[in-house]
Amino acid sequence: MAEVVRNEDGQLGVEGSITIDKVVTVAAQGVALFNSGDLVIDLACVAEVDSTAVSMLLEWRREANRRNCQLSFINIPQKLQSLAQLYGVSDLMRFA
Repeated sequence: MAEVVRNEDGQLGVEGSITIDKVVTVAAQGVALFNSGDLVIDLACVAEVDSTAVSMLLEWRREANRRNCQLSFINIPQKLQSLAQLYGVSDLMRFA
């Protein structure tokens, strides 16, 4: 199971695996929790990723831009960082 939750300090956290079979649900959960302020998404509890996780983060970045809010990611798993570098999009991610 994978889900996006809002913690007590307002950050969003992703828990579980972001893989092809779950990415659509996780992406929609994240967008539903976006607000008009700055967003920090904590990826510390992500258990597994594949290339679809990179697509999801890019979609979240586009949605944040549409809403005129700043978005940053923290505690990025090494595999996700490596995938973003492989695809040449790590600069777009704004990993904190």
